[in-house]
Amino acid sequence: MLPFAQAQTELGKLLRYGDELYAKGDYVYALEYYRQAMETDSNSVTVLWKFAEVNRAYKDYRKAEYYYAKVYSREEAGIYPESILYLGLMQKQNGKYDAALESFKKAKAKYYRNKRDYLYLKARQEIESCLWAKSALKDTADLTVTQLPETVNTPNSEFGHLIANGQLIFSSLRADSVSTREEVFDKSYRTHIYASAMDQGEFESSQAIKDLFFEKLSTGNGSFSLDGSRFYFSLCQDEQENYRCKIMVASFNNNTWFGIDSLGEIINEPGSNTTMPCIADLGGNETLIFSSDRADGEGGMDLYYSTIKNGNQYGKVKAIRNANSPDNDVTPWYDQSTNTLYFASSWHFGFGGYDIFAMDYDKGFREPVNVGMPVNSSANDLYFFKNADTSYFTSNRIGVLYSKNPTCCSDIFEAQPPKIVIPPTPKETLADLNKRLPVTLYFHNDIPDPRSRDTSTRVNYMDSYRDYREMLAKYQQEYSNGLSGPDAEEAKEDIESFFIEFVDQGVKDLATFRDLLLEELEKGARIRITIKGFASPLAKTDYNVNLTKRRISSLVNYLRAYENGVFAPYLDGSAENGGKLVFSQIPFGEYTADKLTSDNPNDQQNSVYSRAAAIERKIEIQSVSYLEEDTVSYLECDQQINDLGSIPTDKVIERSFKVTNTGKKPLTGIRARIPCSCNSVSIPKTTLEPGESMTVIVRFDPKGYQGQVVKSIYLQSYGSEAELRLILSAEVK
Repeated sequence: MLPFAQAQTELGKLLRYGDELYAKGDYVYALEYYRQAMETDSNSVTVLWKFAEVNRAYKDYRKAEYYYAKVYSREEAGIYPESILYLGLMQKQNGKYDAALESFKKAKAKYYRNKRDYLYLKARQEIESCLWAKSALKDTADLTVTQLPETVNTPNSEFGHLIANGQLIFSSLRADSVSTREEVFDKSYRTHIYASAMDQGEFESSQAIKDLFFEKLSTGNGSFSLDGSRFYFSLCQDEQENYRCKIMVASFNNNTWFGIDSLGEIINEPGSNTTMPCIADLGGNETLIFSSDRADGEGGMDLYYSTIKNGNQYGKVKAIRNANSPDNDVTPWYDQSTNTLYFASSWHFGFGGYDIFAMDYDKGFREPVNVGMPVNSSANDLYFFKNADTSYFTSNRIGVLYSKNPTCCSDIFEAQPPKIVIPPTPKETLADLNKRLPVTLYFHNDIPDPRSRDTSTRVNYMDSYRDYREMLAKYQQEYSNGLSGPDAEEAKEDIESFFIEFVDQGVKDLATFRDLLLEELEKGARIRITIKGFASPLAKTDYNVNLTKRRISSLVNYLRAYENGVFAPYLDGSAENGGKLVFSQIPFGEYTADKLTSDNPNDQQNSVYSRAAAIERKIEIQSVSYLEEDTVSYLECDQQINDLGSIPTDKVIERSFKVTNTGKKPLTGIRARIPCSCNSVSIPKTTLEPGESMTVIVRFDPKGYQGQVVKSIYLQSYGSEAELRLILSAEVK
């Protein structure tokens, strides 16, 4: 073992050499020096940090996650504030969305003092992105993803651009080191543009395009003009770990590139990195779309466009605002057949690092939409383009060719739809709806229609949601009342996190469920939705039952009003295609509110404005089924809920319920389902004629119970799945 002073001198040298190589983007050799530093002093937070950083740059997400976790456990983001954010990013890229969500919440709380700073904004964005990813995992498209053969891909990195003239045009750098801008970097290697001829769907051995070769410079990307006579591409100089690029244009004829020239300063703005050209026809105008880090951007690389006249005159450069973000927005490609712009971003809601997004164009660019799995993954997915019905993209997901690190480098993949499209069966389409569940919607205290005992409302849930969302500042103020400093900020962050994770996410889940539901109804499906209500313990059970019924009513009102009443015929049973939508309400469950939640009306800080209280005030779409005649209950009761008030623990209480057959046929085999041994029931008749009634006696033995209790029994007749629920509630003392 080396003496301490000598060991520290050796450690300093190793770190210095590693830092120099890291700054140049030579991560393979930097990693080796940092590894030796780890062997010298594995307890140093600085060494752990540098080792985590180089593994993140080298895209070894698993090792980077491990070492960021070690750093954070030692210094809790005190020395390296980014440690908790980067830990979350690595967890996300490893597909650990729950763990990443918790890390991002800690990061957001850490950075709360600088809410305009990138670190705070990134942490906040990633919280919502993780919530989106967890939900979107349920929607993997029916596509077959295949890695292109080794005539194209190598153990280094390839980036696809387009298929033209029977050839795949792509970029490749055949080395090991990878930079932070999704390019491969090494002193003795450069990126060059390659072509692989396609013969009956097979890719032949790739060859570098020598006409586009520049000594000591890198070339990449590529897009043809609308008439195919010009080819736009990127020419780049190495600048430490990144590239500094400008866009070039070459004339093209008879498979030959010539007359290469740089675009002027309108496009290649001095001092900016300008790259990734894409040609599109936007509204009848030939247009150049590209990525650049201009000073007027949102941050990182942004997307811009400029019209082209006479093949060499460029109009004013305009930003694609809906795409641009504080992170990198790159690799644009335009699908002329659908007027859709595809690009990759590390900011918008995604599954991992970079995801691919689509933006429709109609006199302007719409909002970006994630193209979903399996094209996207928890890795980096970029460079999307299509040829006929096949999509191509570049990814460094597990499974790529590599020599050292299984996610260091990128390969080109293709995604194809099924050869034979088999219509989904009713069970499959029903499963699509049910896998979106539960959809949970939240409410402010005693909303809608406070202090009412009505069971319906005219309030539209979306109006209730917007009013609730505007109360965030009030919630933060009330819940942090009496606290100061970090404790007050923690309470405010906790409430804001609740609104993001639960209230906002519920609305997003509802939108997805709503669209799938409408698709099924438009096919003539007859659907029953089961909704359950919940409430905080601030009011008595009978009041809460009516309140949750009003909340369910507000959801029905939302659907009835949506898109000028598109759901109304299905709700009314008047749709021409026979489709129908019926709601089965469970207005209140067996008592499930958190016993720690305050029920003191004088303690509004905890009984109304706390996270614990707010999370109880909800309705939940729990299941979807196809509606058959036997799913309709003809057993009805004029008063399903009987509140016993305050009762002792040593006295069995009984109450009567008047039950009627409201149908047109006799109901036979009437029986009870009793979930709790504390209940018993007397049913005088097992058959009821149409219009006939009987009195059912329900008993409750409170022995062993304490506090607020809700218990139920369920009546059912022969041949019917539907049940009539009879409820007893009490305060046992």
